[in-house]
Amino acid sequence: MSLRSESTDHWRVASPALRGAENAVPGCAYGGAVSSQRLRVNPIRDHVSESYDELELDFSPSIFSSLEKHLPMNMLNAPRGDKLKYLRTILLDYLPPAARIRDQKYREYTQMILSNYKPLNKELYAMNPTAFFVPAFLKAISDNNEDSFRSIVSEPFPGIFTFEMLQPHFCELLLSEVESFERWAFKTKFQIIRPNTMNKYGTVLDDFGLQTMLAKLRENFISPLSKVFFAELGGSTLDAHHGFIVEYGKDRDIDLGFHVDDADITLNVCLGKQFSGGELFFRGMRCDKHINTESIAEEIFDYSHVPGQAVLHHGRHRHGARATTWGHRVNLVLWCRRYFHLHYKLYHCNFSCTEISTSLQFL
Repeated sequence: MSLRSESTDHWRVASPALRGAENAVPGCAYGGAVSSQRLRVNPIRDHVSESYDELELDFSPSIFSSLEKHLPMNMLNAPRGDKLKYLRTILLDYLPPAARIRDQKYREYTQMILSNYKPLNKELYAMNPTAFFVPAFLKAISDNNEDSFRSIVSEPFPGIFTFEMLQPHFCELLLSEVESFERWAFKTKFQIIRPNTMNKYGTVLDDFGLQTMLAKLRENFISPLSKVFFAELGGSTLDAHHGFIVEYGKDRDIDLGFHVDDADITLNVCLGKQFSGGELFFRGMRCDKHINTESIAEEIFDYSHVPGQAVLHHGRHRHGARATTWGHRVNLVLWCRRYFHLHYKLYHCNFSCTEISTSLQFL
């Protein structure tokens, strides 16, 4: 079975610059001198970034706000103009012209949506934890320790974590918002960019205004869990997301082929509606070199979706979705990434690849 990589070009926050930030970069004239300092690998989470929204920029304002948390300490309190110049220099150095053109076109696309689409449920667009999440999940996040997380999280298979997460009313609101957006697109003949290279149906939630809410979801709710359950991935420093809806059933996608996600960590939550089938099937971890090798019996696990229940797993955990044989299934998916953590992009084995650990048993 040949495996595909489900991917997207449209990550929210500063992915291109962060990829280059491991190397020294030219800086700006803060204090009258050109700095050779690098961006910080780990963001300063309690730093409140400035807003760049009202400026005419050649990059998305949210990129500057996000990157500001990675500035060296002596730059954090610099005038906004100096920070802007410093960050723009980095972006220009590490983002090729073709990527800048693509980013500009995508910003024009999203601006067209935001200027014309009128939200149906405005309460969705700001994080409201008590209205969104079930009480047990909220309490565990509030306690913020490993014991509290393990009290609500099950691990039915190594590396796959499940837990009750979303309130039914939130699921209903999000479903109705997505349906409203799709009706608007159909009525206005606006062509929607689909979530990734494999799903023919579905909607990118960030595109019509839910970016800030999803960023809060990633930062305040998924990162604490990932810090405990995916410490090897730097789970506490997730700094980018791609949030979208996928739909399965009649006149929608039927199933999803065997693949890996373009993410470090994937959150997948069923929103409803009524359906049969659609189970996720997992088939073990691999490095890039051995991505298409056969699974062994110990790697095989199937998961049945339950509305409101979340699945959290490594993005490189090979998986797919079986056919939805009846009804209509809709899921919220949040791909989360830490752009500095690129070990799985290297073409060599590591001990998360079962191919090598299986071989070691016979030495």
